[in-house]
Amino acid sequence: MSVQDDLTTMQRCLDDLSRSVGRLEKQLGSGGLDMRRVRADADHLRESVALLRETASSPSTPRKPELVTIPDTPYDPSLWIDTDDEGLGARDRHAP
Repeated sequence: MSVQDDLTTMQRCLDDLSRSVGRLEKQLGSGGLDMRRVRADADHLRESVALLRETASSPSTPRKPELVTIPDTPYDPSLWIDTDDEGLGARDRHAP
């Protein structure tokens, strides 16, 4: 089976799940926390499969991670005004 076939099968299963959840909501009511959670989980699965489908349909060229250049110059000292040194506390206070 190809990836597209697997995704189509998964989509059909999610459609069945959605119909089953809808029938349960009619029988049990949609106000309960458990039912809302099941509905949210089913919707989340549907969104995840849609993302997988987009990823699978796009060209499979590996993306290089974007590099972020960090300058060697010191940071502006005004960034650190009114900050605490981790483990040491504030500059004008003493440890207990």
